[in-house]
Amino acid sequence: MSVRKVIVMGVSGCGKSLIGTGLAQRLEVPFFDADDFHSRANVAKMANGVPLTDADRIGWLDDLAELVRSEPQGLVLACSALKRAYRDRLRAGNPTLEFVYLKGDMDTIWARHASREDHYFTGRAMLESQFDTLQEPEPDEGVIEADVADPPDRIIERCLYRLGERRSGAAET
Repeated sequence: MSVRKVIVMGVSGCGKSLIGTGLAQRLEVPFFDADDFHSRANVAKMANGVPLTDADRIGWLDDLAELVRSEPQGLVLACSALKRAYRDRLRAGNPTLEFVYLKGDMDTIWARHASREDHYFTGRAMLESQFDTLQEPEPDEGVIEADVADPPDRIIERCLYRLGERRSGAAET
């Protein structure tokens, strides 16, 4: 199997870790969660309900781009990648990097958030700030989009199919 490098993106609570773990297992590559790479200062800000700024994210994004570059067997990385500039920064030096965008509305994702336990990202205002920051991928970015309302196994299967289409050179729909 050829090397696959995939970022599963979207706002907090959209299912990045769940879908990313499933994709990584099926692609037989390691899974990483970008949350594990935040600085202590970033985690403390978010735990206190303070949204991160672009300046807070720069070092984190650079560390993640290096992780993507340095994984020779490929990987799946769960990462919010909310802005195009963030996605571009992650793509730098990673020309084969692919993105899967888990798209959902505020109410659906807030319902998931409300059932979370032991996560530093808390509060409706924090989620609203992510939606406010989110720049949905443009068609020229070539991002695979998946609806979070679908069951996880269906999302994983659909993403694997779309990733396979790209690998085989089949036209996208």
